Amino acid sequence: MNTIIVISVLPIVLLYLGLYKMQKALLPVTIVGLLVALGLAIGQWNGNALPQYSGMLLFNNFSVAFSAVTIISTILILLLSKGYFERISNHVAEYYAIILFSLAGVILMVSYYNLTMLFIGIEIMSVSLYILAGIKKSDFASNEAALKYFLMGAFSTGFLLFGFTLIYGSTGSFSLEGIQNWVITQKIMTPMLCAGVILVIVGLCFKVGVAPFHFWTPDVYEGSPSLITAYMSTVAKTASFAAFLRLFFTCFPVISNIWEPGLIAIAVITLFIGNITALYQQSFKRMLAYSSISHAGYLLFAILSLGASSANTIFVYATAYSIASIIAFGALILVQQETNSDTFESFNGLGKKNPFLALVLTIAMLSLAGIPLTAGFIGKFYAFNMAMGQYHVTLLVIAVINAIISIFYYFRVIIAMYFRSAEREQIALSPSYIFVLGFAALATIAIGVYPQLISGLI
Repeated sequence: MNTIIVISVLPIVLLYLGLYKMQKALLPVTIVGLLVALGLAIGQWNGNALPQYSGMLLFNNFSVAFSAVTIISTILILLLSKGYFERISNHVAEYYAIILFSLAGVILMVSYYNLTMLFIGIEIMSVSLYILAGIKKSDFASNEAALKYFLMGAFSTGFLLFGFTLIYGSTGSFSLEGIQNWVITQKIMTPMLCAGVILVIVGLCFKVGVAPFHFWTPDVYEGSPSLITAYMSTVAKTASFAAFLRLFFTCFPVISNIWEPGLIAIAVITLFIGNITALYQQSFKRMLAYSSISHAGYLLFAILSLGASSANTIFVYATAYSIASIIAFGALILVQQETNSDTFESFNGLGKKNPFLALVLTIAMLSLAGIPLTAGFIGKFYAFNMAMGQYHVTLLVIAVINAIISIFYYFRVIIAMYFRSAEREQIALSPSYIFVLGFAALATIAIGVYPQLISGLI
């Protein structure tokens, strides 16, 4: 709870700093505050794993681990923001504050133990992201992204609330423990409960951006500022899958025969749409958007194959995906600033002019493709292993085929950097960019070589 308090109070402090024109203090204060929140979260490791605050929240190792990875990802993304928001507006404090308010919703999403708190967490995160997607007021693409995100988000929230209502009508409880007890003791599953579970799946699938509920993802990711897109594709996605897993692992494994076939179909469609569509993209940023859709399909494996290692699989995969995506979006921001373009051609010749930037981006692409000795390979291995453990052989074969397809579009960037020449200037890297990109690249290799660094924590 102390973590939530710190992250909720910190934006108010930043707004006061902005009011008194203390612009240079915004980023340091934000980073220090997040490090304090991270320390408080880690301090709850192996603590009292009992529901708190009338059963609303549960701070166990699951919530601590996902809180830590989302906070660390936010710190890395904000370190890339030095000078970024200043080019958009003079009111920088508001942007940092909104990101932190969104992070407070994220922490609620990974710590809830009552459907009411899940809904509150989703809305706090989502409303903040609607604003952040449209922070470039004079940019038509940013305005379009914010409007599409808001409309689709509101639509999915309706499904989610209707599902919660039907679940409450069947079980008489919003508490995960109450729902779990009712499902276990009731011998006949009511149509109302089944309908509620299906509607919740539809609502959560909108939030995580899986097909066929992915319509908003490419346009929103492309139109939003790249730094905000990085936040949405890492922190928001990680929190959404953690919330998805906690609900279904706690409450609905007994009735998996009802929702599992539909979720398998969603996973298959997601993999093919994400990977095949990514092949035809000329924009690196839009390719990353479709890539995030395909990775959501792999993450669904842990929910399809509910078991003791589901949480560990999502944690490892989400961590690997997050750090690789932060490198990719960090490199994209630098290239966009130099060329005013996000096409694959804008990366031509980067290997000669900026060998460090090309190297870390290569590591990120290899990780996203699932090449051995990277964290992405470990994440895919765990996801495939879960599918194999539940004898989803056909699903596993489809996943392997899609993993091979993904290699083609990830390697397009590597080929452009090292095998295509172009007249370009050397991109200047600030110390914060060197630290973030270097740290994320080393973490990608370290996890790939020594997966036990994070594996088995939850």
